[in-house]
Amino acid sequence: MLIESRPVTDPEIAALVIAQQRELREADGGLDGQVFMPHDDVRYLAVVVNGRAVACGGLQSLDAETGEIKRMYVRPAYRGRGVARQLVAALEECAFRQGHSVVCLETGTYLPAAIALYTSCGYEQIPVYGEYVSNPYSICFAKRLPVAA
Repeated sequence: MLIESRPVTDPEIAALVIAQQRELREADGGLDGQVFMPHDDVRYLAVVVNGRAVACGGLQSLDAETGEIKRMYVRPAYRGRGVARQLVAALEECAFRQGHSVVCLETGTYLPAAIALYTSCGYEQIPVYGEYVSNPYSICFAKRLPVAA
């Protein structure tokens, strides 16, 4: 397994994001949610297994101190293998290298596996923020990154 940086225009990233959006619509019963439109300021990481991207996640700077994890997704066949946990750690490392001291994220209240992943990675629930405030299905988390020694 390899975790590598990919441009926002990468076709495998696009395919993973489309799969994620389809799965979210099925999970939330087709609710109209906030849809993330790719921006040039999001750094995507792909988890590559046997030459194929099987998972992705993005990091967007909200401000100098805070990075936000976006579009975490692992193809169903690769779940339960620790892929998501390693991807979260790699995104946190990216955030740290960019000078962020906090990483935050939003997920859906109807996604218990995602909530369990983030809490087990040390994220704590915070008040809903930004574009998610008006979405009753949003739940937000944050984690303070360790200070460099």
